[in-house]
Amino acid sequence: MSYAFFFPAVKRLMKEAAELKDPTDHYHAQPLEDNLFEWHFTVRGPPDSDFDGGIYHGRIVLPPEYPMKPPSIILLTANGRFEVGKKICLSISGHHPETWQPSWSIRTALLAIIGFMPTKGEGAIGSLDYTPEERRALAKKSQDFCCEMCGTSMKTALLPLTSGSVSSQADKEAKELARQISFKAEVNSSRRSDAGPSNTSGLNHSAASREPQQDGAARAFPDPASATVCSSAVAGQERSPAVSSTTTSMSSSAAPCTAAEPETGPNFSRLQPGTATASHTNHTGSTVLIVLLTFALAALIFRRICLANEYVFEL
Repeated sequence: MSYAFFFPAVKRLMKEAAELKDPTDHYHAQPLEDNLFEWHFTVRGPPDSDFDGGIYHGRIVLPPEYPMKPPSIILLTANGRFEVGKKICLSISGHHPETWQPSWSIRTALLAIIGFMPTKGEGAIGSLDYTPEERRALAKKSQDFCCEMCGTSMKTALLPLTSGSVSSQADKEAKELARQISFKAEVNSSRRSDAGPSNTSGLNHSAASREPQQDGAARAFPDPASATVCSSAVAGQERSPAVSSTTTSMSSSAAPCTAAEPETGPNFSRLQPGTATASHTNHTGSTVLIVLLTFALAALIFRRICLANEYVFEL
Protein backbone atom coordinates (compact mmCIF):
# COMPACT_ATOMS: atom_id res chain seq x y z
CA MET A 1 0.00 0.00 0.00
CA SER A 2 1.52 3.28 -1.15
CA TYR A 3 1.22 6.49 0.86
CA ALA A 4 3.17 8.64 -1.61
CA PHE A 5 0.10 10.60 -2.68
CA PHE A 6 -0.66 11.54 0.92
CA PHE A 7 2.91 12.39 1.89
CA PRO A 8 2.15 15.59 3.94
CA ALA A 9 -0.47 13.78 6.02
CA VAL A 10 1.66 10.65 6.35
CA LYS A 11 4.65 12.61 7.58
CA ARG A 12 2.55 14.33 10.24
CA LEU A 13 0.82 11.11 11.33
CA MET A 14 4.08 9.20 11.60
CA LYS A 15 5.43 11.91 13.87
CA GLU A 16 2.33 11.84 16.08
CA ALA A 17 2.39 8.04 16.20
CA ALA A 18 5.95 8.18 17.53
CA GLU A 19 4.98 10.75 20.16
CA LEU A 20 1.98 8.69 21.35
CA LYS A 21 3.65 5.30 21.09
CA ASP A 22 3.86 4.71 24.83
CA PRO A 23 0.55 4.70 26.74
CA THR A 24 0.04 6.98 29.72
CA ASP A 25 -2.28 6.48 32.65
CA HIS A 26 -4.86 8.80 31.05
CA TYR A 27 -4.80 8.23 27.28
CA HIS A 28 -3.25 6.28 24.43
CA ALA A 29 -3.73 6.22 20.65
CA GLN A 30 -2.11 4.44 17.71
CA PRO A 31 -3.00 3.85 14.04
CA LEU A 32 -4.20 0.49 12.78
CA GLU A 33 -1.54 -1.76 11.32
CA ASP A 34 -3.06 -1.69 7.82
CA ASN A 35 -4.40 1.88 7.74
CA LEU A 36 -2.51 4.94 8.91
CA PHE A 37 -5.64 7.08 8.54
CA GLU A 38 -7.63 5.24 11.19
CA TRP A 39 -6.50 5.35 14.79
CA HIS A 40 -7.89 3.64 17.87
CA PHE A 41 -7.68 5.44 21.18
CA THR A 42 -8.32 4.78 24.84
CA VAL A 43 -9.04 7.46 27.45
CA ARG A 44 -9.67 7.30 31.18
CA GLY A 45 -12.77 8.95 32.56
CA PRO A 46 -12.09 12.26 34.32
CA PRO A 47 -11.75 11.99 38.11
CA ASP A 48 -14.41 13.36 40.45
CA SER A 49 -17.10 12.88 37.81
CA ASP A 50 -19.76 10.34 36.82
CA PHE A 51 -17.12 8.74 34.57
CA ASP A 52 -14.51 8.25 37.29
CA GLY A 53 -13.08 4.74 37.01
CA GLY A 54 -14.25 4.27 33.42
CA ILE A 55 -11.92 3.41 30.53
CA TYR A 56 -13.33 4.27 27.11
CA HIS A 57 -12.27 3.16 23.64
CA GLY A 58 -12.95 4.74 20.25
CA ARG A 59 -11.89 5.47 16.68
CA ILE A 60 -10.33 8.55 15.09
CA VAL A 61 -10.83 8.67 11.31
CA LEU A 62 -8.54 11.16 9.57
CA PRO A 63 -9.04 12.67 6.11
CA PRO A 64 -6.24 12.51 3.52
CA GLU A 65 -5.92 16.31 3.89
CA TYR A 66 -4.96 16.08 7.58
CA PRO A 67 -3.80 18.27 9.31
CA MET A 68 -5.49 20.86 7.11
CA LYS A 69 -8.86 19.20 7.80
CA PRO A 70 -10.11 17.82 11.14
CA PRO A 71 -10.60 14.17 12.10
CA SER A 72 -13.86 12.44 12.97
CA ILE A 73 -14.20 10.96 16.46
CA ILE A 74 -16.32 7.88 17.23
CA LEU A 75 -16.76 6.22 20.63
CA LEU A 76 -17.01 2.42 20.75
CA THR A 77 -17.57 2.01 24.52
CA ALA A 78 -20.95 2.76 26.09
CA ASN A 79 -20.49 5.75 28.40
CA GLY A 80 -23.73 7.72 28.72
CA ARG A 81 -22.23 10.95 27.34
CA PHE A 82 -21.44 10.16 23.68
CA GLU A 83 -23.37 7.83 21.41
CA VAL A 84 -21.66 4.61 20.40
CA GLY A 85 -20.71 4.23 16.74
CA LYS A 86 -21.62 7.81 15.82
CA LYS A 87 -19.38 10.74 14.95
CA ILE A 88 -19.53 13.14 17.88
CA CYS A 89 -19.78 16.91 17.54
CA LEU A 90 -16.86 18.90 18.95
CA SER A 91 -15.06 21.99 17.70
CA ILE A 92 -12.03 19.85 16.92
CA SER A 93 -13.99 17.15 15.05
CA GLY A 94 -15.03 16.76 11.42
CA HIS A 95 -18.42 18.35 12.15
CA HIS A 96 -16.79 21.78 12.38
CA PRO A 97 -13.96 22.24 9.86
CA GLU A 98 -14.43 26.01 10.18
CA THR A 99 -13.03 25.96 13.72
CA TRP A 100 -10.23 23.48 13.16
CA GLN A 101 -6.60 24.61 13.38
CA PRO A 102 -3.78 22.59 11.75
CA SER A 103 -1.63 23.10 14.85
CA TRP A 104 -3.99 20.84 16.81
CA SER A 105 -3.24 17.12 16.97
CA ILE A 106 -4.62 13.74 17.94
CA ARG A 107 -3.41 14.40 21.48
CA THR A 108 -5.54 17.55 21.45
CA ALA A 109 -8.55 15.45 20.48
CA LEU A 110 -7.91 12.98 23.31
CA LEU A 111 -7.70 15.75 25.90
CA ALA A 112 -10.85 17.35 24.48
CA ILE A 113 -12.79 14.11 24.88
CA ILE A 114 -11.66 13.77 28.50
CA GLY A 115 -12.40 17.42 29.24
CA PHE A 116 -15.86 17.38 27.68
CA MET A 117 -17.16 14.15 29.18
CA PRO A 118 -18.49 15.86 32.37
CA THR A 119 -20.19 18.64 30.37
CA LYS A 120 -23.84 18.68 29.28
CA GLY A 121 -24.76 17.33 25.85
CA GLU A 122 -27.30 20.11 25.12
CA GLY A 123 -28.56 18.42 21.96
CA ALA A 124 -25.22 18.18 20.15
CA ILE A 125 -24.83 15.49 17.53
CA GLY A 126 -23.72 12.23 19.10
CA SER A 127 -24.34 13.50 22.67
CA LEU A 128 -26.30 11.81 25.45
CA ASP A 129 -27.54 12.97 28.86
CA TYR A 130 -27.76 9.83 30.95
CA THR A 131 -28.34 10.00 34.68
CA PRO A 132 -25.32 9.94 37.03
CA GLU A 133 -26.29 6.47 38.21
CA GLU A 134 -26.39 5.11 34.66
CA ARG A 135 -23.03 6.67 33.81
CA ARG A 136 -21.38 5.23 36.92
CA ALA A 137 -22.71 1.79 36.05
CA LEU A 138 -21.39 2.10 32.48
CA ALA A 139 -18.02 3.36 33.80
CA LYS A 140 -17.64 0.22 35.87
CA LYS A 141 -18.75 -1.99 32.98
CA SER A 142 -16.34 -0.30 30.54
CA GLN A 143 -13.35 -1.91 32.22
CA ASP A 144 -14.38 -5.26 30.71
CA PHE A 145 -14.57 -3.93 27.14
CA CYS A 146 -12.30 -5.41 24.46
CA CYS A 147 -12.15 -3.97 20.93
CA GLU A 148 -12.88 -6.54 18.22
CA MET A 149 -11.16 -4.44 15.55
CA CYS A 150 -7.76 -3.81 17.16
CA GLY A 151 -7.85 -6.35 19.98
CA THR A 152 -7.20 -3.78 22.71
CA SER A 153 -8.36 -4.73 26.20
CA MET A 154 -9.32 -1.97 28.61
CA LYS A 155 -7.64 -3.85 31.44
CA THR A 156 -4.20 -3.34 29.87
CA ALA A 157 -4.69 -0.37 27.52
CA LEU A 158 -3.46 2.28 29.97
CA LEU A 159 -0.87 2.43 32.70
CA PRO A 160 -2.14 2.00 36.26
CA LEU A 161 -3.50 5.22 37.69
CA THR A 162 -1.09 6.97 40.04
CA SER A 163 -1.00 10.28 41.89
CA GLY A 164 2.14 11.41 40.10
CA SER A 165 2.78 14.68 38.29
CA VAL A 166 1.95 13.17 34.89
CA SER A 167 -1.60 12.33 35.94
CA SER A 168 -2.12 15.72 37.56
CA GLN A 169 -0.85 17.49 34.46
CA ALA A 170 -3.17 15.51 32.18
CA ASP A 171 -6.15 16.39 34.38
CA LYS A 172 -5.27 20.07 34.31
CA GLU A 173 -4.76 20.13 30.55
CA ALA A 174 -8.08 18.37 29.89
CA LYS A 175 -10.01 20.75 32.16
CA GLU A 176 -8.26 23.79 30.69
CA LEU A 177 -9.02 22.65 27.15
CA ALA A 178 -12.73 22.17 27.90
CA ARG A 179 -12.87 25.55 29.65
CA GLN A 180 -11.22 27.35 26.74
CA ILE A 181 -13.52 25.78 24.16
CA SER A 182 -16.61 26.64 26.21
CA PHE A 183 -15.39 30.21 26.65
CA LYS A 184 -14.71 30.60 22.94
CA ALA A 185 -18.21 29.35 22.20
CA GLU A 186 -19.71 32.23 24.20
CA VAL A 187 -17.40 34.81 22.65
CA ASN A 188 -18.01 33.72 19.08
CA SER A 189 -21.77 33.49 19.60
CA SER A 190 -21.88 37.12 20.76
CA ARG A 191 -19.78 38.17 17.80
CA ARG A 192 -22.19 36.49 15.37
CA SER A 193 -25.14 38.22 17.06
CA ASP A 194 -23.47 41.64 16.88
CA ALA A 195 -22.60 41.16 13.22
CA GLY A 196 -26.26 40.84 12.23
CA PRO A 197 -27.53 39.76 8.78
CA SER A 198 -25.15 40.88 6.05
CA ASN A 199 -25.42 38.15 3.45
CA THR A 200 -27.34 39.96 0.69
CA SER A 201 -25.58 38.08 -2.13
CA GLY A 202 -26.73 34.64 -0.97
CA LEU A 203 -23.32 33.44 0.18
CA ASN A 204 -22.98 31.40 3.36
CA HIS A 205 -20.61 32.78 5.97
CA SER A 206 -19.20 30.49 8.71
CA ALA A 207 -18.02 31.76 12.07
CA ALA A 208 -14.29 30.98 11.98
CA SER A 209 -12.83 33.64 14.18
CA ARG A 210 -9.32 32.97 15.44
CA GLU A 211 -7.89 34.05 18.77
CA PRO A 212 -4.24 34.53 19.81
CA GLN A 213 -2.49 31.49 21.18
CA GLN A 214 -1.94 31.28 24.93
CA ASP A 215 0.85 30.00 27.12
CA GLY A 216 0.93 27.40 29.87
CA ALA A 217 -1.20 24.32 29.38
CA ALA A 218 -2.56 25.78 26.12
CA ARG A 219 0.79 25.21 24.41
CA ALA A 220 -0.15 21.60 23.85
CA PHE A 221 -3.38 22.65 22.15
CA PRO A 222 -3.05 26.23 20.80
CA ASP A 223 -6.16 28.12 21.85
CA PRO A 224 -9.16 26.13 20.56
CA ALA A 225 -12.04 28.00 18.94
CA SER A 226 -15.76 27.77 19.54
CA ALA A 227 -17.58 24.57 20.48
CA THR A 228 -20.56 24.89 18.17
CA VAL A 229 -23.55 22.74 19.10
CA CYS A 230 -25.18 20.87 16.22
CA SER A 231 -28.86 20.12 16.65
CA SER A 232 -29.55 18.13 13.48
CA ALA A 233 -28.87 14.40 13.20
CA VAL A 234 -26.24 13.04 10.83
CA ALA A 235 -25.75 9.61 9.35
CA GLY A 236 -23.83 7.23 11.58
CA GLN A 237 -20.38 5.76 11.43
CA GLU A 238 -18.17 6.45 8.42
CA ARG A 239 -15.41 4.25 7.15
CA SER A 240 -11.86 5.59 7.08
CA PRO A 241 -10.58 6.82 3.67
CA ALA A 242 -8.86 4.20 1.54
CA VAL A 243 -5.36 5.40 0.77
CA SER A 244 -5.32 3.76 -2.66
CA SER A 245 -8.39 5.62 -3.87
CA THR A 246 -8.65 9.19 -5.11
CA THR A 247 -8.57 11.96 -2.54
CA THR A 248 -11.96 12.69 -1.03
CA SER A 249 -13.03 15.14 1.64
CA MET A 250 -14.73 13.82 4.75
CA SER A 251 -18.29 15.07 5.04
CA SER A 252 -19.29 17.33 7.91
CA SER A 253 -22.71 18.35 9.18
CA ALA A 254 -21.82 21.63 10.86
CA ALA A 255 -24.47 24.04 9.65
CA PRO A 256 -22.75 27.41 9.09
CA CYS A 257 -24.49 30.46 10.41
CA THR A 258 -26.16 32.16 7.47
CA ALA A 259 -27.84 35.55 7.26
CA ALA A 260 -31.42 35.71 5.98
CA GLU A 261 -31.61 36.85 2.37
CA PRO A 262 -33.86 39.82 1.49
CA GLU A 263 -36.98 39.17 -0.52
CA THR A 264 -36.67 39.96 -4.21
CA GLY A 265 -39.04 39.83 -7.18
CA PRO A 266 -42.34 41.49 -8.08
CA ASN A 267 -43.79 41.21 -4.54
CA PHE A 268 -40.86 42.92 -2.83
CA SER A 269 -42.65 46.27 -2.32
CA ARG A 270 -45.79 44.55 -1.13
CA LEU A 271 -43.89 42.47 1.43
CA GLN A 272 -42.04 45.52 2.76
CA PRO A 273 -44.67 48.24 3.43
CA GLY A 274 -42.17 50.59 5.04
CA THR A 275 -40.16 50.81 1.81
CA ALA A 276 -43.28 51.22 -0.33
CA THR A 277 -44.60 54.06 1.86
CA ALA A 278 -41.31 55.93 1.70
CA SER A 279 -41.24 55.62 -2.10
CA HIS A 280 -44.83 56.91 -2.40
CA THR A 281 -44.04 59.89 -0.13
CA ASN A 282 -41.00 60.85 -2.21
CA HIS A 283 -43.07 60.68 -5.41
CA THR A 284 -45.82 62.92 -3.96
CA GLY A 285 -43.27 65.48 -2.78
CA SER A 286 -41.70 65.68 -6.22
CA THR A 287 -45.10 66.26 -7.85
CA VAL A 288 -45.99 69.10 -5.45
CA LEU A 289 -42.60 70.75 -6.06
CA ILE A 290 -43.09 70.63 -9.83
CA VAL A 291 -46.56 72.21 -9.55
CA LEU A 292 -45.25 75.03 -7.33
CA LEU A 293 -42.41 75.79 -9.73
CA THR A 294 -44.86 75.87 -12.64
CA PHE A 295 -47.11 78.40 -10.86
CA ALA A 296 -44.11 80.55 -9.93
CA LEU A 297 -42.90 80.58 -13.55
CA ALA A 298 -46.39 81.46 -14.83
CA ALA A 299 -46.66 84.35 -12.33
CA LEU A 300 -43.27 85.70 -13.40
CA ILE A 301 -44.24 85.60 -17.09
CA PHE A 302 -47.58 87.33 -16.34
CA ARG A 303 -45.82 90.12 -14.41
CA ARG A 304 -43.39 90.73 -17.25
CA ILE A 305 -46.29 90.99 -19.70
CA CYS A 306 -48.06 93.53 -17.46
CA LEU A 307 -44.94 95.67 -17.14
CA ALA A 308 -44.45 95.63 -20.91
CA ASN A 309 -48.04 96.81 -21.53
CA GLU A 310 -47.68 99.70 -19.03
CA TYR A 311 -44.49 100.82 -20.75
CA VAL A 312 -46.18 100.88 -24.18
CA PHE A 313 -49.21 102.80 -22.84
CA GLU A 314 -47.02 105.53 -21.34
CA LEU A 315 -45.27 106.04 -24.70
